[in-house]
Amino acid sequence: MSFDSLGISPTLVSALAAQNITVPTPIQDQAIPAILAKKDVLGIAQTGSGKTASYVLPILMDLEGKNTGGGREINALVLVPTRELALQVDEVFTSLGASLRYHVKSKAVYGGVSINPQMMSMHNINVLVATPGRLLELYRSKSVKFNNIDTLVIDEADKMLNLGFKEELDRILSLLPKLKQHLLFSATLSPDVQNIERLHLQNPVVINIAPVVHDMELISQIAYLVTDERKGPLLRYLIKTEEMKQVLIFTSSIYQADLVADKLRNNGINARAIHGKKSQGSRNESMITFKNGSLTALVATDLLARGIDIEFLPFVINYDLPRGPKDFIHRIGRTGRAENTGKAISFITNEDEHHFGVIQKKMKKQVEILESDGFKLHGF
Repeated sequence: MSFDSLGISPTLVSALAAQNITVPTPIQDQAIPAILAKKDVLGIAQTGSGKTASYVLPILMDLEGKNTGGGREINALVLVPTRELALQVDEVFTSLGASLRYHVKSKAVYGGVSINPQMMSMHNINVLVATPGRLLELYRSKSVKFNNIDTLVIDEADKMLNLGFKEELDRILSLLPKLKQHLLFSATLSPDVQNIERLHLQNPVVINIAPVVHDMELISQIAYLVTDERKGPLLRYLIKTEEMKQVLIFTSSIYQADLVADKLRNNGINARAIHGKKSQGSRNESMITFKNGSLTALVATDLLARGIDIEFLPFVINYDLPRGPKDFIHRIGRTGRAENTGKAISFITNEDEHHFGVIQKKMKKQVEILESDGFKLHGF
């Protein structure tokens, strides 16, 4: 199967090929024809499965050359749970839309930053990618109008509901006009997600893509028994001895992320922390420099993990273990993607051993645990 056989225009097929994307993923293979046919879609697929492009491509084709009607009207609305995902989705619209003869203008809006610049820039936008709270603020200030919206996308609906956006989501849905198309994407089909589907989707095409279990085989896993005091030196030792050029490090807290990043920099390793207390500008800059390979180590908390999507990330290190097995799988799933191998390293203290055993059982994979006492960490 190819993108042109799904009905994608030659211009967009060329834009995809320029990004080394030539074969549709399973969710794209099933969703794109249905969306192009103007059907409502309920898509269930795991993070990293290509959900974003499955709706971006048809929306771009539909909106090419279409006027917004001027002013503050928009044609398509994409609701997402986090600022990072809003920026990520907008980046896909922008990178693919730039190839079109008549550009489709998209914009990401989100909280945590001043609303005034966003209000002032809400002119002649085709696609608005928004978090629910900021969208309602813009609507109340009359900075955006919903009259011309034809398509609504709710992306990562399960996470949006888990983060407590249900009331805001219901409010937004009540404000929208009768739409031509509803598209709902989620990693899981929870009862709350099903309720949205029943209330707002009309005879949807239901696509349920099973998680790709074999992707875990692309990830080489290893763990080291280590005391809390030796975690920092061991981290720096591994980065330097394994000549890591790009590594994503997960910590359990904002404080720990800042501390780890500071110590890495003090030891000559280019590192930055990324978490909810960093300014949006700082977070954007960190992600850009990490993605383009200018930054060696990015130290993150779980809150921002879903917005970190890098196709060729070679290393992930669990400096601290996460609370649950699902979070662990999601963390290490940042590497070993798109048929590229990766390595996941976990630091295990004596207190972690039982918890790590539970994680391995749920993951259905045994991880080799090595002693780190033999490493000479003096000077690291």
